[in-house]
Amino acid sequence: MILVFDVGNTNTVLGIYEGKTLIKSFRISTDSDKTSDEYGMLINNLFQHHGLNLENITAVVISSVVPDLMHSLEHMARKYCRVQPLVVGPGTKTGMNIKYDNPKEVGADRIVNGVAAYEKYGGPIIVVDFGTATTFCSISDKCEYQGGVIAPGIRVSADALFEKAAKLPRIEILKPPYVICKNTVNSMQAGMVYGYAGLVDSIVMRMKTEMGNQNITTVATGGLARLISTESKSIDIVDNTLTLEGLRIIYERNK
Repeated sequence: MILVFDVGNTNTVLGIYEGKTLIKSFRISTDSDKTSDEYGMLINNLFQHHGLNLENITAVVISSVVPDLMHSLEHMARKYCRVQPLVVGPGTKTGMNIKYDNPKEVGADRIVNGVAAYEKYGGPIIVVDFGTATTFCSISDKCEYQGGVIAPGIRVSADALFEKAAKLPRIEILKPPYVICKNTVNSMQAGMVYGYAGLVDSIVMRMKTEMGNQNITTVATGGLARLISTESKSIDIVDNTLTLEGLRIIYERNK
């Protein structure tokens, strides 16, 4: 079995693969203060609860945008899984040519998403990832990472309103029934959901123009992808396991 980690700023998603089949996934809070033993015990408990055994893990693959957490996760993999983890970064064989000014600046999660999107859906393709930041990535028909856009994430924007505006409450991100709302909570929800749907459509439209093709597929992933996709006109596919699939594919190319 292969254990893959998608480490984001807010949450970490774990996936367990048997061959090419994702048999289980978990979402936990990202905590750079946790030690390798704390992560080891947490993951072991998740495994045991679902009738799985850490001793059956033959490989660990990690994509992370949180450098402070890497020591703990790498040591956890060696101690509890008895394997040397594959960490996605410079030097990792991805099969993708990075056209960024400085390829080392591209987040590992964006590369992993691009690899999976191209492998599953072909190119050219645009990937939208709704995480702590909302990212947009352009992948050419030759599997080249051409660049993209980074915008504040939906929850980050909602929390900023709560923290900076004294009379505005912290809200749950849900779709309200109307745009012209009659209470503060619904008004904020409308701004988040419909506002971000408009942001997505505008950026994707501009990216397609620069890529020279209006028929480019757009795939979305991340926690709020399905919610925003219901109001966006430009999202064609929602794939919540895209990053996990990318990690599995990269492992196959490096083993």
